Amino acid sequence: MGQPNPVAVLDKAVTILRAVADGPATLAELVNRTGLPRATVHRLAVALEGHRLVRRTQEGAWAPGPALAELGRGGADLADLAERHLVTLRDASGESAQFYVRDGATRVCVAAAERTSGLRDTVPVGARLPMTAGSAAHALLAFTSADEVTRLLPSASFTARTLLDVRRRGWAHSVAEREPGVASLSAPVRDGAGAVLGAVSISGPVERLGRRPGPEIIGAVLDAAAAISRAAR
Repeated sequence: MGQPNPVAVLDKAVTILRAVADGPATLAELVNRTGLPRATVHRLAVALEGHRLVRRTQEGAWAPGPALAELGRGGADLADLAERHLVTLRDASGESAQFYVRDGATRVCVAAAERTSGLRDTVPVGARLPMTAGSAAHALLAFTSADEVTRLLPSASFTARTLLDVRRRGWAHSVAEREPGVASLSAPVRDGAGAVLGAVSISGPVERLGRRPGPEIIGAVLDAAAAISRAAR
C-alpha cells in the first residue's frame, strides 16, 4: 500500500478550514460542505484542533481556531501582548511567570518573566513541555475536545476529574507533576469568542506557593489571564 500523498492531505485540510470559515459546522455539516468522507473529515479536524487552527464551540460544532487569528496579526503576537502582564504578575506573586500556547501534544513557553533573586523555577522562552503534566497543561487541556483528552490522559499525571475541576473553577494547580518540589498555578486566556488562546502560569518552590494556593495568588493569576485576554481582543 502506498504512502498518503502529503499534498493531497494538505489540500483536504485547507478544504476543512475554508468550510469552517463559512460558519460553525457539525461533523455532518462539514462532510456536506467538503464532500470528503466522514472518517477523513473527523481525523483531519481533530489534527487541526491540536494545532489550534480549528476549535469546538460549546455546542460541539467546529469553528475557526485562535491560531488563525494569531497568524494574521503579524508582529503583534501573543508573546508581545502577554509580556508586560507577566511582569505585573511576577511582581504581584513573587514567583516566575510564564505564558504557554499549545502545539499538538506539547505546550510552548512563548513569554516569561523570571523572579530576579532567590530560589526560582526557570522556564526559558521556547521551552517545550508535555501536555501531560503541570497546571498549564491542565488549563489548556480542560477546554479541548473529548477526543484530545482521551488521547492524552493515559500518559498524564492527572485525571479527568482534575480537568473537570479546572473547568468548574477556572484555574489549575499542580504540585510536583512536572518537577519534584515545584508547584504551579495557571489560568486559561481566551479570545473574544471564548476560545482558549493559551495559559498564563506562575511556578516556584512548593514551600512558597503551597499545596493549597491562597485567594490572593489565585486572584493575581486570574487578573493576569483576564488582562491578556482583553489585550488580545
